[in-house]
Amino acid sequence: MTLVAGVDFGTQSVRVSIVDHQAGVIGSGVAEYPVNRSAADPDFATQSYAAQMDGLVSAMRAALGAAKVEGRTIRAIALDTTGSTVCIVGRNMVPLDDCYLWCDHRAKAEAARITEVARTERLPAIELCGGTYSTEWGFSKLLHWLRHNPRRRDDVVAAVEHCDLVAATLSGITDPDWLPRSICAMGHKWLWSAAHGGFPSEGFLAKVDPLLAGSHRLLRGRYLLSDKIAGQLSAEWAGRLGLSAGIPIPVGALDAHWDAIGAGIAEGDVVNVVGSSTCTMAIAKSAASVPGVCGVVPGSIHPDFIGIEAGLSATGDIFDAIARRANTTVGELSKSLGDYRACQTGLLRLTWDNGDRTVLVNPHLGGVTLGWNLGHTAQDELFAAIEGTAFHTRLILERMAEHGVPIRRLIHGGGIPQRSDVLNRVYANVLGIPVLIPERPTTSLGAAIFGFVAIGAFASVADAQKALCSPYREVATDAGEHAVYERLHEHYRSLYFALGTPDAAPAAIGRVLPDLQAIAADARSTQTG
Repeated sequence: MTLVAGVDFGTQSVRVSIVDHQAGVIGSGVAEYPVNRSAADPDFATQSYAAQMDGLVSAMRAALGAAKVEGRTIRAIALDTTGSTVCIVGRNMVPLDDCYLWCDHRAKAEAARITEVARTERLPAIELCGGTYSTEWGFSKLLHWLRHNPRRRDDVVAAVEHCDLVAATLSGITDPDWLPRSICAMGHKWLWSAAHGGFPSEGFLAKVDPLLAGSHRLLRGRYLLSDKIAGQLSAEWAGRLGLSAGIPIPVGALDAHWDAIGAGIAEGDVVNVVGSSTCTMAIAKSAASVPGVCGVVPGSIHPDFIGIEAGLSATGDIFDAIARRANTTVGELSKSLGDYRACQTGLLRLTWDNGDRTVLVNPHLGGVTLGWNLGHTAQDELFAAIEGTAFHTRLILERMAEHGVPIRRLIHGGGIPQRSDVLNRVYANVLGIPVLIPERPTTSLGAAIFGFVAIGAFASVADAQKALCSPYREVATDAGEHAVYERLHEHYRSLYFALGTPDAAPAAIGRVLPDLQAIAADARSTQTG
């Protein structure tokens, strides 16, 4: 029996899974931590690094207990985190403030400025991340912190992605020149590109804002793929976690990228990791830039392939918000959705409640629902929101395919598809292709796979996937439902670009509401007939 610990830091909790190289997951533990929000600013979202690390200790102890194994039997620990979750640190890698979570969208002006200068200067790296820089990404957050903390600027030693800071902390690394830097995180979120010599020049960054002049100093370290070692577990953290000192820690990554590995991604697959938001992941042997996506980065998901990332800024968070406004839970609202048919509500939902991550990369948008009448319910809105996220995902897949990304299978990873047959059915019918759902949860399995590779238990990521990834159940496309969604898709596509693009050409939308009513009436008559 060969055991590793796979760690997945999510937005609100951390999960640790103890994984055997033959039996798979034998025990897991979860610990929660709060997201700091502000009633005065809906874009504010931070988290205490100390709370995250305390959560890791609790989750590890719980996982070891659930697996009924001693910590000394764990041979590696590997971790992924949300991103871009940015920690501004001072001496000895101690955070100077709470971390900016990925969903902190305060840096809108900073992101717009980076995009403006990148386009003016024709920066090659901006094309590799879709042509627009996001509020969710690293330089936006770093510049926002520097602008709003003038008295503490001189204390900054490094700006660090969460996955890299955790690996450094566990390894006892305090020298910024020795920091492990995840190419996954830095390539997708920080304009880093090996092909272009690393980061944009200091001259470019100074044109964005003089505060970024010299920021290469804040980003030094060892830039590595996740098949390399970040460090070894220190005696201090071995004691806290109940593990053995000296076990290897691979270079970390972003959670959705390793979730895709745990879901069994191969070339030609797209993995939708559906949780608070959605990350849409693909890999390919060759890929050019794809407008509007979150990066095209060699080795970011699988070390032997180019990784392509896209997604939605909110999915489960939208469902939760709908339930919260109705003073209930998503679980309660979902109980009646099994009988809902395509478009029967007559509502068309543009799910921009947290802005648009892909393909518009526009944080200045808000959710839109068309077709309300006096009889609509919270259940109707929830079903329309599920349909809206599926339509949005279809646009993303169409954009990827237009630019040469191979798409032969769609796999649903993340927590929501494990418990929502309605969501899986709607996606299969909107997209017109079957949806594959792993029969077992995959969270933290991707991390464990890289842990096994680190100790040589498997010769490659592919070998580990073959041994450990779950078989799938398939949700097939219903041809009749797909035909109904085809009627609505063109309206969705037209409205998406007309309302979401600031300089959009005039669009004829006078048929949208009558068509919504007609499609809904047809759906209801088919259902009752």
